[in-house]
Amino acid sequence: MTDSIGRTEFADLFQLEPHGPDTFVGIVARYPWGGRLFGGQVVAQALRAAIETVPDDRPAHSLHSYFIRPGSPKEPIRFEVERLRDGRSFCTRQVVARQSAGAILNVSVSFQTVEDEADVQFARLPDDLPGPDDPGVHDESWGRLLERRQVDLGPNQVSSWIRLDTDLGDDPVLNLCGLAFMSDAAPFRAGRTPHPDATGRNDRDLFVGASLDHSMWFHRPVRADRWHWFDTRSHGLHGGRGTVTGEVLSADGVHVATIAQEILLRRKRAPEPGASE
Repeated sequence: MTDSIGRTEFADLFQLEPHGPDTFVGIVARYPWGGRLFGGQVVAQALRAAIETVPDDRPAHSLHSYFIRPGSPKEPIRFEVERLRDGRSFCTRQVVARQSAGAILNVSVSFQTVEDEADVQFARLPDDLPGPDDPGVHDESWGRLLERRQVDLGPNQVSSWIRLDTDLGDDPVLNLCGLAFMSDAAPFRAGRTPHPDATGRNDRDLFVGASLDHSMWFHRPVRADRWHWFDTRSHGLHGGRGTVTGEVLSADGVHVATIAQEILLRRKRAPEPGASE
């Protein structure tokens, strides 16, 4: 593979090194903004660690995560997996991601045997949806790996075409981790749009924000190196927090996942007169 963030290849992020029973260590990447890790990387690596402890015939169907503190891009991450349950149809794992400062992420992942049951879909691509390369679509890509094209659809809705600009092949685990990785690149701007001080595309510096928790439900197989439509919308703001939900559809309209995220959003304020910095 030729695409990287800094000098780190995408697949290398998911070559976790075993460090004792159900414990793994993963490398980190250097991102354009510096200072902290991308939350989607840590979630995706935690998912990979959980997958290492489950039989291949039980794919992940959901994850629920809490961001505890910002991760450092200067040291590796230790993933500690706890086997909460192994049932006849479902398995449950809990993963704690740690660095020297302490726990940075806690994730629960549920796995299910493949079942031949009803397959029904209601989510659809919008009519007259512009493609990722059409005029009026904003290029919000970052690094040399993740491509993102944003489309503003309403006062509380900001949706994006997103793909990983690297060849993931047909490996279902790597593609699932790729989807988890890029899912954290979708919700935050939609969560910011309802704020009365929000001004548009260049208002990020007006706020202090972070992801608080992140959940995903995996519905159907995915190729994360192909364009997917992340249709995200805000459900409002209160107490410095906002909630965003969304559907993820492939370019041919297959509903592959659903996401939900709660964000922290605070308006930056000037220091009070006489206050020390």
